[in-house]
Parts: sequence; C-alpha cells; structure tokens
Amino acid sequence: MNIIVTGGAGFIGSAVSKALMDRGDTPIIVDNFNDYYDPKLKRDRISVFLGDYSGKFRLYEGDIRDKAFMDEVFETEKPEKIVHLAAMAGVRYSLERPELYTDVNVMGTLNIFECARKYGTKHLIYASSSSVYGQNAKVPFSESDPVEHPVSVYAATKKATELLADVYAHVYGIKTTGLRFFTVYGPWGRPDMGVFKFVANIVEGKPIDLFNGGDMRRNFTYIDDIVSGTLVTLDADLPPGSVMNIGGDRDEALTDYIAAVEKHSGKKAEARMLPMQQGDVTRTVADISKLRGLGWEPTTRIDDGIAKFVAWYREYYSA
Repeated sequence: MNIIVTGGAGFIGSAVSKALMDRGDTPIIVDNFNDYYDPKLKRDRISVFLGDYSGKFRLYEGDIRDKAFMDEVFETEKPEKIVHLAAMAGVRYSLERPELYTDVNVMGTLNIFECARKYGTKHLIYASSSSVYGQNAKVPFSESDPVEHPVSVYAATKKATELLADVYAHVYGIKTTGLRFFTVYGPWGRPDMGVFKFVANIVEGKPIDLFNGGDMRRNFTYIDDIVSGTLVTLDADLPPGSVMNIGGDRDEALTDYIAAVEKHSGKKAEARMLPMQQGDVTRTVADISKLRGLGWEPTTRIDDGIAKFVAWYREYYSA
C-alpha cells in the first residue's frame, strides 16, 4: 500500500517508515525539516537511517499547513492509509509559542483530515499524547478517563485533534485512531526530550536537570515497541473515532532510567535538583489493555533499550 507518513523524518515517523518498507509497503514521507531541533538529525534519519531503502519510499518536503501542497501529495499518491505524526512537540516550548503550536497541531491536522475526507482514506492514525491526561490522580491512565484539564498548550492541541478526529469519524465515517504516546526513547531520538538529554549529558560528562527533585515516574517506551504498536493499530479493524494508549508495561521511576544510563555509559550522573516545571506532570502511567487486546505487547526493558540508545549516541555523535 501507499501510506502517507507525515513527520516522516521525525523520530517515530522515520522508524515507522522503515518498518513499513520492511513489510513491503511504500511510505510517502512528508516533512518540512523545521529547526525546532537540529535539522541535520532529520536529514540523517532520511539519508543514513533510511539510506538502504532508496527507491522504496518517496519524500515530499513541505508543510502540512499548506493546503495546496497537501492536495498535490494526496492527488499524486492516492494513499490508502495515513500515519499522521507531524506536529510541534514539547510541553515547555508550547507555553512560549502557543500560536505556533495551535497553528501547526490543530490547523495542520485539520488539513490532513480534510485530505482524508476528500481522497477516501481507509484508516487515519494520528499522534496524540499522554499529556492529555493532565494532572489526573488516578493511575494507570485509561482511555475512558476524563481529559478536560490539560496543563500545557501542547496537551490542549492534542486534545483538540482528538475532538476533530471524532467529528470527522462520525460526520464523514472516516476511520480515525488516536495514539496516546507515553515517553518514547531510543536511537535517533529527539534531542529536546529529557530522556535524550539524560543520555547525552551523562555520556558527555555534563550535569543533568532533575525537576521535582527527580521524583517522577513514567512508562518508558522503547521506539521498537512504539513502531510495532503503531502498525498493529494501523492494520486493525477499529471503530471510527478510537483512541488508544501506547506505552510500556511498567511504572518506573525516573531514577531507574538514569541508573541504566550510568550503567551503560560507565559514567556517574551529576544532577541538579530543580523544582517542578510548568506544564509538566509527576507521573504518567498507561493502561494498555485496549492495545493488548489487538495482540500487542511491549517487549523492551529499559536496561536493553538504554544499552542500544547509549551505543547509538556514542557512534552518531562520536562521543
């Protein structure tokens, strides 16, 4: 199948594209290579990470907010399915640039939904986030829990895309599925994420910032598990307007993640204890029973995942 992957030069998007090609599909990668973080990493995901797949994917460089551009892509490629991952990411930066986040994440996503409607897409997977749960006290977070009180602009835009998806599902019958991602880490990751910075700074012998004094808990989810869960969902016969948690199966302390980085880097972390930051939450734990019901299981423990992450970091950055 032809499958459009927006944000296909991103962390998750490039890995999903690779997995699609491995099974014989053709990803139609759409990315604008913006400078939210170093565009060289995005270019290298295409030229290095996906370099052996030359000719098996097609790349369109452009912005999902550009209606004419997206119409041209859909008209040319006529995709059967969409994996929509393009977005402005990052909780804290969204508080500094709320207009940008709303424009890209809401209006850009609206363009994708409109293209899906006009061109008869069979299934549209889109990226939501665990951040929609806000400060919910009940854990683990379930898809049926209330999500009316986001604590960042980023989280609010993700909730807005879920509402838009629900409209397009029920008014136009488009099969939409939102994936609420939980703390993704691994090789070729995003340098703005704390889980990346911990690896980078510990390997480089630089101090790390631990907000809330390091008292945080997460479902750390290795990139390979995110990819396998995304493809299982893409292939599933789900009702229109579905949402699905996708995360690791263990509620783990941030300090355990850091200990694994110390173990595999052979270096001790120098930590700066800082107060809680605006927009962040102390605990995100996923109820993944819905995705498990499709036959998916996360299989990578943080010790194995961090070993691969540290090895990649040292090779890529010659550290």
